[in-house]
This record gives sequence, C-alpha cells and structure tokens, in this order.
Amino acid sequence: MDVCRWQISWIVGLLLFLSNVIGDFDKRDYLKREHTLVKPYSGSGFSVPLWDFVGTTMVTNNYVRLTPDYQSRQGGIWNTMPLMVKNWELHVHFKVHGSGKNLFGDGFAVWYARDRNQLGHVFGNKDFFVGLGIFLDTYSNHNGPHNHEHPYISAMVNNGTLHYDHDRDGTHTEIAGCEAKFRNKEYDTYVAIRYQDETLKVSTDIDNEGKWKECFIVHGVKLPIGYYIGATAATGELADNHDIISMKLYELESLRKEDDTAAYHGLPSAQFFASPRDHIEDPKGGFTSGSMSGWKVFIIIIIAIIGLAVCGVVGYVVFNKDGGYNSKRFY
Repeated sequence: MDVCRWQISWIVGLLLFLSNVIGDFDKRDYLKREHTLVKPYSGSGFSVPLWDFVGTTMVTNNYVRLTPDYQSRQGGIWNTMPLMVKNWELHVHFKVHGSGKNLFGDGFAVWYARDRNQLGHVFGNKDFFVGLGIFLDTYSNHNGPHNHEHPYISAMVNNGTLHYDHDRDGTHTEIAGCEAKFRNKEYDTYVAIRYQDETLKVSTDIDNEGKWKECFIVHGVKLPIGYYIGATAATGELADNHDIISMKLYELESLRKEDDTAAYHGLPSAQFFASPRDHIEDPKGGFTSGSMSGWKVFIIIIIAIIGLAVCGVVGYVVFNKDGGYNSKRFY
C-alpha cells in the first residue's frame, strides 16, 4: 500500500515537473529574440545588436531613455529586423515620469511601421506613416473638451494618406482608445499589444496587480508582414522622461481551426474608426487659445507698443489743450 502511494506521488511529481518544463519551453520557443530588447542592452562598444537609436535616445544600464525631462526633444528606438510573422504579441515595459505636477508631455508611441528612424511630430515619428501606431498620450492639446481624460492610450492604422492632427490629439483618426493613469508610478508599468487573426487588442498592467487589464479590442484590422517594431517619444513646451525598460515580442498561433491563409502583403487598413468628435473652439478665440509663444507673443508686444504710443499722443494733446485754456483765464 505504501509502495503504491509512493509510486503515485512520484508519477504526479514527474508530471508536474514535465508540465513546467514544457511550459517554459513553449515560452522560450515563441519569444522572438531577434525582436526583443532586454537588459543588459549593450553589445560591443555603444551599439545594441539588432536595434537602432535616433534623436535624443540615451542607453543606460537600467533603461533606454527616449527623451529626457527637457523641452523640444525627440528620440526613438527601432528594431533592425522586419517582423515576418502573422500573429504576434508585444510586451513593453516602460516608465513615464518627470518633475511636472500639473503640466507635462507629450507622451510616447509604440510602432509597427514600414519606415523607421525618421523623426517627426507624431510622438517623435514621421507623419503620414504606414503601419500601426499605439499612442500613450499624456497631455491634452485639444482646445475643446474631450470625452475622456489624459493620460490616454489610442491606436491609429495608416496607409500613408492620413494626417495625425496633433492639435486634436488624433481624435478623428483613432480606431479605439482608453484612459490609463500610467505616469509617475513608483512601480513597474506595462502595455501589451496583441495582433492575432486580424484583431488588435491592447492591454495594460499599470496598477501594480501583476495582471493584464483590457484597454480596447478592435476587429477587422489588416497589417502586412515585414514591418518594423519601434518606440518613439517627443517633448514640446512641456516635458517628461520617457523610458523603455524592455520590449519582448512573442509569436502567436492562429485561433482559427484551419489557418491556411497566406501572409498579407497589402497596405494596412481598419474597418472601424472611432466616431469623430467636433473640435470645439475656445470661446475667447483661436488667438488666445493654446500656448502664448512665438508669433503670438510678438504680435502682443507690437500691439502693446502701439497702444502705449497712442495713449502718449492722446495724453500730450489733452495736456496742451488744458494748459492753453488755463493760461488764458489766468491772464
């Protein structure tokens, strides 16, 4: 009896051990190391194998900083290998933080795009891009009210013909989005981007709970193989540190019973776009809306000088008239 119990315990233990080994093997097997960035980053010298850095990007022992907490910075990190799998999931470990309490920006983006290493005004990447952009936006540029708060995560699919309207926070071209309070956290923050069977799903782990929370899911998204993954960030008049700690890409199997479809090679497309929200102008007028800088400040200075000159002339004329009238009465 004791021998049977010992044999059963041994078999159960062996099965548990084998299940753990197989599970670990599957994870290692599906992790695409050529598309993965983890510590330690540096290879020989200051280069990082299979990754390019542009702009203000700085590599340290603990993170890759796309932008420091300074104004007017742009930086990016791009994988040098095109992604040739149809179904995949990308986990990004990141940290957005800075000294600003109420004003900070602008945010960063995670990309699956045709073109790489091209700095621009869309969170540090070029406008009219071709591919998928996931925007983690920390500052509202919209003059009128949104139906959501910031920070905000949204997605945009572009075939190269759409303009990202920075002043409207891309509300007219996003396919979905959700609020996500990921800034200035004392713990680790993650975002997961899954593309499987023409379905895009974005999830977050930003509450220190160690589990994924769905941000949004969109069906009918078509992305070709052969594009590049990357991350970019930008600061304007407001600033933040935008850090990437790791990027891990996993190949996924299709959930369809018979997935014999050929890999897609056309342009990116999406069947669904979020309902556009009207751009509500500031009641005070477009001139006073937004930041007071550049040509606005120059015009205000010119108007102030003209106003002071007019006031001086009027005061001089009035003074002379009063002085002449009083002198006549004195005599």
